[in-house]
Amino acid sequence: MGKIIAIANQKGGVGKTTTSVNLAASLGVLEKKVLLIDADPQANATSGLGIDVESVSMGTYQLLEHSCSAEECIIPSNAPNVDVIPAHIDLVAIEIELVDKEQREYMLKKAITHLKSAYDYILIDCAPSLGLLTLNALTASDSVIIPIQCEYFALEGLGKLLNTIKSVQKIHNEALDIEGLLLTMYDSRLRLSNQVVEEVQKHFTDMVFQTIIQRNVRLGEAPSYGESIINYDVSSKGATNYLSLAKEVITKNED
Repeated sequence: MGKIIAIANQKGGVGKTTTSVNLAASLGVLEKKVLLIDADPQANATSGLGIDVESVSMGTYQLLEHSCSAEECIIPSNAPNVDVIPAHIDLVAIEIELVDKEQREYMLKKAITHLKSAYDYILIDCAPSLGLLTLNALTASDSVIIPIQCEYFALEGLGKLLNTIKSVQKIHNEALDIEGLLLTMYDSRLRLSNQVVEEVQKHFTDMVFQTIIQRNVRLGEAPSYGESIINYDVSSKGATNYLSLAKEVITKNED
């Protein structure tokens, strides 16, 4: 049985999409069958795996509307063993359209739960908000990875996100677990980066992944070529970091 993992943080620019794309590609290279669901209207995870966003006719929007099945929305990516349910800018409208629907928080769960038997890991790249889209992702997931930028405001907003996760556990999905906090954009030369790492490790101890994602130019370049860091430059620090994270996730879930 596969595991559904949301990658969420309501703060923008913390490395959610970078993590979604590169963790998916790393798990794929380690011979796990992966589905990446793009649940962000910006559709960066879709384009980051070489899919032309404009050509998307069936994706997360249609899936949440239940106007097509999950199987109809799945397309292969340019990363080995990784399939994608793509997003398009039309996804912006879904929050308004779902507002009056019954069980609106469960639309994604209903649409994808049966796919767990077909994949080892299903990753959901969440939008940078705590709206209905992210709520759907958290309700559908078994666990959540929270990327945290090694910068000054890193811990601001984390409390809010953890409270949202608690309320999702209480109301919609009591089995939701925190897979781990992932420190991203780390620069060992900066005192501030090191302080954030210490703070997070001190407060959250076992919840923090041992792997830390370092700042890496190649990691920033890869999406403009529509490739994961594994395809783009497997010898880079970014690729090493994400392969290490993938191994950590596999070890945690196969113990």
